[in-house]
Amino acid sequence: MEYILAEKQPGCFLCDMLTADQDRENLILLRQELVFILLNRYPYINGHCMIAPYRHVSDLEELTEAESAAVMDATQLCVGVLKSALCPDGLNVGINLGKVAGAGLEEHLHVHVVPRWSGDTNFMSVTAHTKVMPQSLFDLYDQLHPHFRG
Repeated sequence: MEYILAEKQPGCFLCDMLTADQDRENLILLRQELVFILLNRYPYINGHCMIAPYRHVSDLEELTEAESAAVMDATQLCVGVLKSALCPDGLNVGINLGKVAGAGLEEHLHVHVVPRWSGDTNFMSVTAHTKVMPQSLFDLYDQLHPHFRG
């Protein structure tokens, strides 16, 4: 509800994060040459990460070959870290292109990596409009951050 009810600021929150020197506050887990990995501030479930190119592009076709490879490499890294650190039963990996496809931020392409567990709480948000988050985002950040540093 915090995100839904908040006044929307002009600009791109992903681009804004990159100019700030506040990675923990912005939940940025890793900055690479062309892309970065961060925790979703409004996750479906704990461990919901996003990978985004630095360059502000909205479609896959706009990525350079190097950016495309960097996005996939970072996605693979993120999957490996989440498997190792959180031991999920599976993962959802995807990109929402356009508002009707579910993109909350249409203007800046990003990949979602969402860990899933058998019997997790996905039904809660659908049937009870409630999210169950067993760990604070900053505690989770502190748990995952060292895994992205090697």
